[in-house]
This record gives sequence, structure tokens and C-alpha cells, in this order.
Amino acid sequence: MTFLIQALVAGLLLGGVYALIAAGLNIIFGVVKIANFAHGELVMVAMYLTWFLSTTWSVNPYVSLFIVTPLMFLSGVALQKFILEPMQGSSANMKIFVTLGLSVFLQNLALFLFGGQFRTVSVGWAEQSISIGGVSATYARLIAFVVALLLVAALFWMMKRTMLGKALGAIAEDRDTARMLGIPVKRYYLIAMGLGAALTGIAGVLIIPFQAAYPLVGAHYTLMAFVVVVLGGLGNMTGALIGGLFLGVIETLTGTYIDPALQQVAVFAVFIVALIVRPQGIFGGSARNAEVGLK
Repeated sequence: MTFLIQALVAGLLLGGVYALIAAGLNIIFGVVKIANFAHGELVMVAMYLTWFLSTTWSVNPYVSLFIVTPLMFLSGVALQKFILEPMQGSSANMKIFVTLGLSVFLQNLALFLFGGQFRTVSVGWAEQSISIGGVSATYARLIAFVVALLLVAALFWMMKRTMLGKALGAIAEDRDTARMLGIPVKRYYLIAMGLGAALTGIAGVLIIPFQAAYPLVGAHYTLMAFVVVVLGGLGNMTGALIGGLFLGVIETLTGTYIDPALQQVAVFAVFIVALIVRPQGIFGGSARNAEVGLK
């Protein structure tokens, strides 16, 4: 029983990170209406930035959070302004091709700059474990989980209680009506993309103490984020949180009791079954009818 509880805890801790990354993707999709297939590569960029700051200037990864996050926000703004905004009137397929191209570009840029080696950041105290009732977890994973939950909760509050959140929700509901009401839609597109990228930046910083950075690491997080948001309902923050936790548990239990090589097989098997049984997602929302703040 203790072994099962240990696996469940590990899955929940991993799922919190997935939920955080998926929350950023949900904001982008819900407001800007772009399926960003380079989303995981933004996580990868943040991981390399954290590694660079640590190895070059000995900046503690958790301190670099205050450097990497604003840099990633600005990168999201630049991505929207100079790459996606000119494509705003194009077809959905064209936007997908652009983000896929950006994904390949960032992967190869990382390969060119850093090589194919795994880059890690060691934080001595964060690698230590805390044990309760025979169930243990490292401080790094606990910090990532707690910060992820707090940020998703803060995002929930922002979307429901602030003028910024209400403006973003209005644009997600009907951008033409929002524009007629005087909301500067293009400016809020920049903010939404910046917020989504900032969340990937935070995730990248939180991940690097226990996950090595390498050029293709972002592809995994892109896939996981899309599975999470589709399971939870596109644009739905509550669904993203629960979907992320559920996905983390499924992945960990598969690796623990069956075979680590079959982890992604299990994830996508659940994904396919969910689409067949409930194609609208767990919470039955879309980006236009999302529950948490994007409606």
C-alpha cells in the first residue's frame, strides 16, 4: 500500500507541473485562438536560461525565477507581435504550421548553441527528500507542485476578479463585440501571449532542478499540455488543473507497475478513450464556453 501511495504522490507532483504548463496554453488558446505547438519549446528555453544563469553567474535557480519569468513574458509578447499577429487573419492550419515551424527552429537553435548533451542544475538542499509515513518526495518536486497550484489559483482569481481578467474573458467570448466596446484587442493579445509564455518560464525554472534540459525536451511538454487541455476542455482552467493531475498519476502508475517505456502509450490510450466517450473534455467546455474566467 505504501508503494502505491508513493506512486500516487509522485504522479500528483508531476501532474501539478503539467497543469501549470497547460494553464499557459489555455490562456493563449482561449484568448488569441492559436494552438501554440511551440509551447513546450518555451519551457525548454526557460530551462536553458536557468541553466545558463546558474553556470555562468552562479544564480540560484529559484532566484533566477525573477529574471527568467519577465524575460519569457517579453518573449511571448515579441512572438505575438512579430510572428503571430501578422498571421491573425490567416487560416487555423496556417497558424499551426507557423508554430510548428517555430518549434523546429527553437529545437535546432538549442542544438546549435548547447549541443545534444543533457544540461542539469544542482541545488543541494532541493534534492533532499522529506518523508511522511514512509512516503517521500524531494523538496524540488514539492516546491514545483505548490507553486504550480498557487499560480493556477492566482490565475483563477485574476480571470474572475480583475479588470484584466474580465477583458481577456470578454475577448475570449467574442472579440468583435469586445472591440466594439472599446477593448484594445491587439494589446490584450500581447498580454495573453506574454502571460502564457511567463507560465512556461516559471515551469521551466521549477523543472530544471530535477529534469535535465536538452533540445527535444519541449516536445514532451507540448504533447502533455495539449492532452491536458483537451481532456479538461479547451480554455477551461479547472479542467486543466484536474487533467494535469490525472495525467501525472496515469503516467507514473504506468511507469511504476507496467513499464516506463509504455508511459506515453498509456497517456494517449486514456486520451483516445476520453475523446471517444466525452469529446468535449471532462468539463464539457470549449474556448468560447470555458468555465473559469475565459467566458
